[in-house]
Amino acid sequence: MRDRVRVVVQGGGRRGRGGAVARLLWVGAEAITTVGVVVALLVVHQVWWTNRQAVAAAQEQVRELEWAWGTGMGTGMGAGAGAGAGVGGAGGAGGDVPVVEGASSGGGSVPVAPRRPAGGGERAVPGPAPAPAREETYAVLRVPRLGLTVPVAQGVDKRTVLDKGYAGHYPGTAQPGAAGNFALAGHRNTHGEPFRYINRLRVGDELLVDVRGRRYTYVVGKVLDDTTERDTGVIAPVPHSTVRPGAGYTESGSYITLTTCTPEYTSKYRLVVWGTLRS
Repeated sequence: MRDRVRVVVQGGGRRGRGGAVARLLWVGAEAITTVGVVVALLVVHQVWWTNRQAVAAAQEQVRELEWAWGTGMGTGMGAGAGAGAGVGGAGGAGGDVPVVEGASSGGGSVPVAPRRPAGGGERAVPGPAPAPAREETYAVLRVPRLGLTVPVAQGVDKRTVLDKGYAGHYPGTAQPGAAGNFALAGHRNTHGEPFRYINRLRVGDELLVDVRGRRYTYVVGKVLDDTTERDTGVIAPVPHSTVRPGAGYTESGSYITLTTCTPEYTSKYRLVVWGTLRS
């Protein structure tokens, strides 16, 4: 009887282990790719889609305001938030909001005297605009140099005002046309980013504020490239920096202030643009 020959194949265990490692690496690569796609979609949604939504809604709000002014049916339309939503400084708005910390959380503006019309036959400056209700959109800011048209709402709450693509009016600061400081905040990136390019403004540029048939023309006078979020002096009645000595104004008048985050896609500092009411 012939002896049987047994053939022994070696190395099968190594190939099996190698195959398992390869499969594990493949699964890991698929997981990383999936996570990357999800993150990319979230970025697209945050940077692109929220912008489209906010810009479209903000422009519709401008049209509604202008229609209301033209028909005499009201000064503005509600911002769409519940009455109990918080309005005020950065404390109620979230850490990435382009506002200056410590702003008053009150619902109205400080009573101030109107700026008097200039003499000598010049066009009279309209009287100051009345204080609006909380979260009400009541004005339109136009910046010709930037091609910007954005509604202005009362308050600087993130969810109910700024994230809708509006410029938010700091409660406690002056109203358009009044003596003091008409101070506004707006996003620089995402959610309509109305103040994205205010760094391009130059001395002499016009900032037009419309409130129910009244137009207030402010002229850019100074730009503060960066300051801290705690520099509350920038929205004071006589705007000035408490962090950057010499930046700002020293005499009373009728001012406008635009604030936003800087550098772009961060909230580390605040960029500030100041202007004065043209008489």
